[in-house]
This record gives sequence, C-alpha cells and structure tokens, in this order.
Amino acid sequence: MLSGKKRITKKEMKEDKLVTSYYSAYNFFMENQAKILIGLGVVALIVIAIVLISNKRSSDNLTSANLLAKVIPLYESGMYQEAIDGQPSSNIVGLKNIVDEYGSTESGESAKIYLANSYSFLGKWDEAYKVYDSYSGSNPFFEATALAGMAAYYENKNDFKEAAELYRKASKISKTNPANPEYLLKTAINIMKLGKKDEAKSLFKEIKNEYKFSVVVQEIDRYLSQLEG
Repeated sequence: MLSGKKRITKKEMKEDKLVTSYYSAYNFFMENQAKILIGLGVVALIVIAIVLISNKRSSDNLTSANLLAKVIPLYESGMYQEAIDGQPSSNIVGLKNIVDEYGSTESGESAKIYLANSYSFLGKWDEAYKVYDSYSGSNPFFEATALAGMAAYYENKNDFKEAAELYRKASKISKTNPANPEYLLKTAINIMKLGKKDEAKSLFKEIKNEYKFSVVVQEIDRYLSQLEG
C-alpha cells in the first residue's frame, strides 16, 4: 500500500527558510565581497579620519588657549599694538597670529574678539570690523560683543540706522548679559541722532525702568532732558 505524502511541519518550514536565507546571504557576500570589503574599509577610514580631526581640534584648541592666556596681560594693560603683534623676546605670540593659525577653534574664536577690540581701541575700524564679522564662536557674550563692535564701526561712519539695529541685536543675544543696558542706551542714542525723538524717548524710559540699578541710568536723564528741553 502506498503511503500518503509526508506532511511538512511548521518547524521544518522555518528551518528550510533559514537555510535558504543563509545560503542566499552567503552567495551574495561571495559574489560581492570585494565591494563589501571596500565599503567597510571606506567606513573605517572615515571613522579614523573623524577621530584624528577631533583629536587635532582638541589639541589646537588647547594650544590656542595657552597662547591666548599669555597675551591677555598685554591687552589688559592697554598695550594693544603689542597684543596684536606679540612679543617674540618674551615668547608671546600675538593675537593676529593666534587668529590666523587657530581661528577655527573655540579659543581662536575668543582671540578674534580681543584682536578686534584692540584694533578698535587703536582706531583701526576697518580691520576691527572684518574680525568682528568673522566671529562664529559659541560664547553668547562674545557674540554680542562682535555685534556691538560692528555697531561701533557704523556709528563711527555716521550710519546711525545700522548702528542702532546692531546695538539692539546685541542686547537680545543673552538676557543675562550685564552689557545689555549699555547696548540699549547706545541704541537709543543712535535713534535720537536719526531724529526719531519719540522713539528714542520711549526707549530711554524703558531702559530706566528695566535697569534701575545700572550705571547707565545716570546718563539717561541727561538725554531725556535734551529731548524734552
């Protein structure tokens, strides 16, 4: 008597699919192993490159931070040209060289602010503006300083509209910036120079109410008396 067909169980079906999948994957790998290995090699190289770049940036940032720390005393002493150029005899690298070599690091970005400020104090407004404008660091206080520095450039050029806009923008970067009252005061002064007396008066009063304990309040009364006189 003929026996009936053997019934395939679910377990055997799963095992058969696994075997089929295994051999399909194996055959695919054998046929394309060169491409796959090259691809893996490229990924490995990318990972290595990222690690190396990251390590170099970290090293460069540390180097620029150390160089900046050495030149800051010259800046704080008001020796702005020396701070820009450095003092080779004292092994002090200048701000300009630090920015040129390490400007893409966070410490190098900080050096840009000190360099631009030095140019400003020396009356070299064009040089200062270019450096302020190039700032792209993560420090919100330095970002505001850069904007205020560019505002001062336009103010010096009698472009009071642009100056007012940049000073106002600087005041909005961080609510905790202690320089905000001064930025707003300069905004109002430039608005006043534009002949917009009512707008300037409103802003002066706003500053006076919001920053009651700021030293700029003493100046505000003088400007208000001019507008109301």
